[in-house]
Amino acid sequence: MSLALIPRTIALEIAATPAQVSAAITLLDEGATVPFIARYRKEVTGGLDDTQLRNLAERLVYLRELEARRAAIAGSIREQGKMTDALEASIAKAVTKAELEDIYLPYKVKRRTKAMIARENGLQGLVDAILADRAADPSSLAVAYVTEAVPDVKAALEGARDIVAEGLAEDASLLGRLRGHMKQVARLTSTVVEGKQAEGAKFSDYFAHSEPWSSTPSHRALAMFRGRNEGFLTLDLAVDPDAARGDSPAERACGAALSATGQGAGDRWLREAAAWAWRVKLRTSLTLDLMSELREAAEAEAIRVFARNLKDLLLAAPAGGKATMGLDPGIRTGVKVAVVDATGKVLETDTVYPFQPKNDLRGAQVALAKLIGKHGVKLISIGNGTASRETEKMVADILAVLPGEKPVKVIVSEAGASVYSASELAAKEFPGLDVSLRGAVSIARRLQDPLAELVKIEPKAIGVGQYQHDVDQHRLGRSLEAVVEDAVNAVGVDLNTASAPLLARVSGVGPGLAEAIVAHRDANGPFATRKDLLKVARLGPKAFEQAAGFLRISGGKEPLDASSVHPEAYDLARRIVAACGRDLRSVMAEPSVLKAVEPRDFVDDRFGLPTVKDILAELEKPGRDPRPSFRTATFADGVDDIKDLKPGMLLEGTVTNVAAFGAFVDVGVHQDGLVHVSQLSDSFVKDPHAVVKAGDVVKVRVVEVDVARKRIGLTMKSGSADAREAVRERGEPPAKPVRGPMAAGPQAGATQTGGNAFADALKGKFGR
Repeated sequence: MSLALIPRTIALEIAATPAQVSAAITLLDEGATVPFIARYRKEVTGGLDDTQLRNLAERLVYLRELEARRAAIAGSIREQGKMTDALEASIAKAVTKAELEDIYLPYKVKRRTKAMIARENGLQGLVDAILADRAADPSSLAVAYVTEAVPDVKAALEGARDIVAEGLAEDASLLGRLRGHMKQVARLTSTVVEGKQAEGAKFSDYFAHSEPWSSTPSHRALAMFRGRNEGFLTLDLAVDPDAARGDSPAERACGAALSATGQGAGDRWLREAAAWAWRVKLRTSLTLDLMSELREAAEAEAIRVFARNLKDLLLAAPAGGKATMGLDPGIRTGVKVAVVDATGKVLETDTVYPFQPKNDLRGAQVALAKLIGKHGVKLISIGNGTASRETEKMVADILAVLPGEKPVKVIVSEAGASVYSASELAAKEFPGLDVSLRGAVSIARRLQDPLAELVKIEPKAIGVGQYQHDVDQHRLGRSLEAVVEDAVNAVGVDLNTASAPLLARVSGVGPGLAEAIVAHRDANGPFATRKDLLKVARLGPKAFEQAAGFLRISGGKEPLDASSVHPEAYDLARRIVAACGRDLRSVMAEPSVLKAVEPRDFVDDRFGLPTVKDILAELEKPGRDPRPSFRTATFADGVDDIKDLKPGMLLEGTVTNVAAFGAFVDVGVHQDGLVHVSQLSDSFVKDPHAVVKAGDVVKVRVVEVDVARKRIGLTMKSGSADAREAVRERGEPPAKPVRGPMAAGPQAGATQTGGNAFADALKGKFGR
């Protein structure tokens, strides 16, 4: 492959054409962001979406690194004067870094090996003699090579064997065949380290486990790797374990590489040497390679799962701009309280002590009721940590006696709230507020607008990942940052109210420019138009081009500034409006007049049909929020603890996490239950994400409860009498997911698990 072939390679992988990929690469190299290209350069790329572009950008990095490595290897071999036409062709054909390294292995500068020492002692001649005369007895041939450095025949033959083994270990073609064979037949085996049974009980599913390497799911692979890293498990690959010694397919392949197919003494010795090379050298090195490949694939899948869950969480339904009370539950330290207005501004804070040791329940209820009345609270956001259900019950009792319209109470995930509270950003935002109270503010705001609040927290701290601490942290971070960027730009940002952390995620902005925008806004007042952005220090035309379309100004001088129409296309938008015989504001107020517009009439040399259609869609619903409408899960009364659960119960809950093996659902008992992939639907489900997303409100039925192990098995199937009755009573399917607000996740420090019936899934418990 060459650099010129990269677009063709990527095109096959992302279902695009080389021309589309080449155009996207050019834009990326010029500094355009993925959100900008996906939204405003559809004509250039032929409509590549953000997912295709993210995959393109990731593969582009890998393939360019591959080409750089290919050039370095070729240069090194040429410097050694060992390049041949056949070798050059092999290097050119390699499609992975592993293949390149196999080819380069014989030419790599390496430490002094046994084979090198054997050659220094003249034993290459013995190898050549054995290869030349297969009928001769190698022991007889070895006599001539006994010297002071080689004391006897045995030493001579061992040295010759080392040379043969190294030759096989550096045979790229043989390594490729052996690697392919292992991928087909190898079984990943896991055994408990003797004496660690009790201490490593959480890995008991893997104390004597075996499954095909090729089909090991990512969650089980990562569980086993964690068990090994913690010293409880031993992992290995079993390759043809039932084959007779010396007669396995791998050993025969090594012998064939030496053309040792005859029955002469030399052939027999060569086959034995080849079998030894396989057992001692090749199998070990290839096992390490395949283990590394398995881990890399498992990590990639885990990162993908985390990214999808994070995206769903960020794009969860916002409750909207309403006065909100945030409650950060606690027992001995009290329940921290913060009331914020419709814009998220802190109005008042307090700490109440309804639980032990003070047990001032009455005082806490009075204090909260006063705050609700004083500030016109419409929403009460309760963190899902310790004492959340007790706090929720306290609030429910208050609401039961409040006159008039009552606030809506919602339990939300407090994951990352403590991280934010202690951060430099929080200290800057609330310099006079106690750290503990900052968490309550965050809990209130994340109900109003999950996206705007969660961007202040490092994505990894939000905690919706599968074994997130076991994967490559750089790759994870890069992937999650991309998810946040895509989510922010998909929704759009209010230029005059957005915080610096939110602005920093806008295409083309970044932290430095975000601070400059806020500073300019503070000094000069709200931005009147998008063009005023060019007055911000260090924000030039390129940054304006990348950012402007994603920034909104409501009620400004230019109506289009409140939409996602890019300033570069304002003239086109006005031509479309003029064709309707109306002014812009009346068209945006009464978009039905746009139905008479023929999009193709407005295509020109600069703007194609995709842009025209996007503008029409935006004029129909200017500034629309792509997120779903707000809805909450209603937890069952009297079901506050895992001990309250009974098989057959039909409950409503919120999906907190989705993994390859199923979905975790919070049903309000401080311990998420597992809906195994086989229980997600009446029909076959291959990918759980196709059925549920983090934040979905779903109805589930309890299948199994293991109080001792804190495992809850749930189902979303509708095959029971109870479930059918619920369908008739409610008029809706008990298992149909509905996008909901920011999901309430597991309490801090909890390990998410499911019921015993789903043993396979339980082998891959989520790691925190």
